[in-house]
Amino acid sequence: MTSRYATSSRGPWTIDEALKTLRTEGSSAATVVDACHARIAELDAELRAFITVCEPKEEDKRQPRSVRKAYANSLRGVPVAVKDLYDVGGIRTTVGSLFFRENVAARDAAVVVRLKEAGAIIIGKTNTHEIALGVTGNNPHFGTARNPWDRSRIPGGSSSGSAIAVATGMAVAALGTDTGGSIRVPAALCGVVGLKPTFGRVSTRGVFPLSWNLDHAGPLTTCVKDAARMLQVIAGYDPLDPASVRLPADDFVRGLSRELKGQRAALAVGAWVETADAEVQSAVREAARVFESLGCPVQEVNLDWLRDAGPANRLITQADGAVVHRDRLREHPEMFGDDVRRRLEIGAATTVADYVLARRTQLEVRRRLEELFDSHELLLLPTTPVSAPAIQGYDGVAQAGRLTPFTAPFNLAGLPALSVPCGFSREGLPIGLQIVSGAWREADVLNAGHAFEQATDWHTRHPRI
Repeated sequence: MTSRYATSSRGPWTIDEALKTLRTEGSSAATVVDACHARIAELDAELRAFITVCEPKEEDKRQPRSVRKAYANSLRGVPVAVKDLYDVGGIRTTVGSLFFRENVAARDAAVVVRLKEAGAIIIGKTNTHEIALGVTGNNPHFGTARNPWDRSRIPGGSSSGSAIAVATGMAVAALGTDTGGSIRVPAALCGVVGLKPTFGRVSTRGVFPLSWNLDHAGPLTTCVKDAARMLQVIAGYDPLDPASVRLPADDFVRGLSRELKGQRAALAVGAWVETADAEVQSAVREAARVFESLGCPVQEVNLDWLRDAGPANRLITQADGAVVHRDRLREHPEMFGDDVRRRLEIGAATTVADYVLARRTQLEVRRRLEELFDSHELLLLPTTPVSAPAIQGYDGVAQAGRLTPFTAPFNLAGLPALSVPCGFSREGLPIGLQIVSGAWREADVLNAGHAFEQATDWHTRHPRI
């Protein structure tokens, strides 16, 4: 059965389309959620996007009737999926792990509170690479997530289910987390939009940690305007989150109307970027020409000095994760999947000297990127070096290094980074363009991504399922 609400003739609906349907047809929130449930029933047994699906009537009852917030009602009745690291009160948060398979959250995560205040309906908790430490979505405990463009391929991770849900119309929008690329990688491989905000822009209180130093929370959506809408709701200072920064949020939606004319973009070149497949490089270069046509001059900039950022990010992630899970790793290592256990064991064996050197690399990368964004408003580069790999092949440890070299540097530096569709491989798999800017300049990356969308049609193409 195909849901009229969950997908339009062009594919998954945008937030604007969903809101318009609710207004013009007088549909109740429960009716809208029921339609998404029909899509889940149709597809999820094979794609494995969800770990827990929330019952619509109970979820609808939990929505506040009146909230005095600037963003109140901006998502009224819109079904949103959240990665199963986010606490939703009364619903289990498994973290994709056997250790937490019966862990029922007592209260909502900070951003889930904001989503509900905006009127969103939490449709379910999405599948994730175990403890968010991986990029394949091959979860031995809750099922292998599959790419909707080709079910023999990985969807990317660790926010695998969130990307699948958005790409297929099981949810109108979703939340993920990103420590080394876990929002942007699945966004690129599944052909949707993924935004990693500046570190500290969005609260991670109530989100199970992998690395307190690198974790970011952000949205996955069908278009950039929806990412701006979601960020408008979830961004903001949280005094109970020690990583949260007291800084006013921009009007991200209104900021989409600015012209690109006069802005300057750097196009990453050099041996580091040239490790990407030729068709990925070609798609990104064509995207750069689109920016030129929009009045945004593009200058090639050699970024080979960023090649050390990925390994440093990976070392910090694994070491931090080993600390978070130290008791579980010591007492019950057999309860972890093979690839995750190996990465945690590598993290636990990290020396203090190596960790200090990685943190020094973090400072150096951050400073050099600050200098880059003194002379350029934007940086353009691939999101991933390849399109979606086959499920069978490289294991989870190898895929982590293979898929994140272009995303991890911006976790290390804590900068805002957006992935938008920019083409397809010869095999018909999506390719992602990554747009990066300086700290707190989410409005710039969203504006640039939106302008690129308006000039192209890549974001209108969806898997035929």
